Amino acid sequence: MNDVTVQRASIANTDQARAPESWKLLVVDDDEDVHGVTRMALQDFSLAGGSLDLLHAYSGEESVQIMRERTDIAVILMDAIMETDDAGLEAVRIIREELGNQLVRIILRTGQPGQVPERQVITQYNINDYKAKDELTASKLFTVVYTAVGSYRDLMAMERNRIGLEKVIESSASLLEEHSLLRFAQGVLEQLSALLRLGNDAVIVRRAVGGIVAVRDKEQASILAGTGRYADLAGKSLVSGLDPAIAQRILTGLARKTTCMDSDHFLHYLRTSGHLELVLYIDAPHAFDAAQRRFIELFCRNVGLCFEYLTMNDRLNRSQKELILMLSEAIEMRSAETGNHVRRVAEYSALLARLYGLSNRDVELLRMSAPLHDVGKVAIPDAVLKKPGRHTEEESRIMQSHANIGGDLFAGHELEVLQAAGIIARQHHERWGGGGYPEGKSGEDIHIFGRIVALADVYDALLSMRCYKDAWSQEDALAHLAEQRGQHFEPKLVDLLLDNLSQFQDIARRLAD
Repeated sequence: MNDVTVQRASIANTDQARAPESWKLLVVDDDEDVHGVTRMALQDFSLAGGSLDLLHAYSGEESVQIMRERTDIAVILMDAIMETDDAGLEAVRIIREELGNQLVRIILRTGQPGQVPERQVITQYNINDYKAKDELTASKLFTVVYTAVGSYRDLMAMERNRIGLEKVIESSASLLEEHSLLRFAQGVLEQLSALLRLGNDAVIVRRAVGGIVAVRDKEQASILAGTGRYADLAGKSLVSGLDPAIAQRILTGLARKTTCMDSDHFLHYLRTSGHLELVLYIDAPHAFDAAQRRFIELFCRNVGLCFEYLTMNDRLNRSQKELILMLSEAIEMRSAETGNHVRRVAEYSALLARLYGLSNRDVELLRMSAPLHDVGKVAIPDAVLKKPGRHTEEESRIMQSHANIGGDLFAGHELEVLQAAGIIARQHHERWGGGGYPEGKSGEDIHIFGRIVALADVYDALLSMRCYKDAWSQEDALAHLAEQRGQHFEPKLVDLLLDNLSQFQDIARRLAD
């Protein structure tokens, strides 16, 4: 990634798109008197509730250094001639091209217009205005700066709109991934704030601009997502997460099922056909006019449909997961093994997948499909499945057949989770060094899902009591895994388990039999 990309990313990911306590103006001039006159002319400046905060540089080089360190400067008043005849223009070039800052508004000022021709400067350098110092009276300077700050505000509103739109698009393109509902909600808040121009700078986060999407489902109200000063409250209850006065406003909106627009806040209530209640609450720096209210209502109505779809999808996934767990536990009960074994294997597998670096989507897919690793045992006779002693050669052959039975059961299925379950069922008894069953695969020929569940299954089985053995101690189980590193199990997976053992032990305690 080059410097320009880094700088643009820095600008895009700051909160500077919100309304500021003060707009930042950088005065660049080697004449101290110019700094003083500028300060006097702009002392009463105010735009959208924000005053003007002046920063000072006395050379082109110093101005570049300041711009390297800050991305919240709205306007630069740049002297053309300072330490060199082209110091100002060179600083402009670096700010635009090397730093990649296309948002700051740059006004070039010069006391020697003939030495710095206006047409040449305008066509060759990316500046926003050009003024001779003798034409910038106090009144005109105020007007020029006011216009430039307004332009910067509009650009930042567009930038924030773009960021919000990216979040909405990202969530809509990955609806099955974990937390997509949260990303969508945050994108909605960013979009609405930008479209209504509810601020432009991160400084205001402490007092004014922010938004909450609260959801009430089965009478439990919680915060789904937030921006601004509410950004870290996702998942918290209204009572514990919010100022009591704001929480009461939202609870009142839920009770009355009404929309409220006051001088300092906006609250919109929405109920979808799926019995999902949403409250969108935004701190507002000013009252909304009739056109804005109509826009908000239309926006929220359409967003509500998206929320309903996402929520239905989330519930479908949870229902699917519970059905898989119930089926898996029923199969485990046939072999007199603990029902929580499949839940632990699912969580161990998801943790290993995350530590291994798999995508969030694959982590969740593995969590849902891993419980079905022994689904083929449904076809194994009780006499073999529940036998307390050692199996005969024929009984071992019958027992091992559960891998192919499970794989065949899901072969050709269209659902992704069942396709994954088929892979796991068939391959979780393969061995990294070869010699496993049913196909004798080895190394990376074994699907990563099969390699992960192989380790998770054995780790839990060693620590659990079975009809044919007592539970092993933690020390003996870990020694066995270390011994089988590179033989039965992929070395990297064994290392990840051993290096993060406390997380696996937490799962074992949480899902103890």
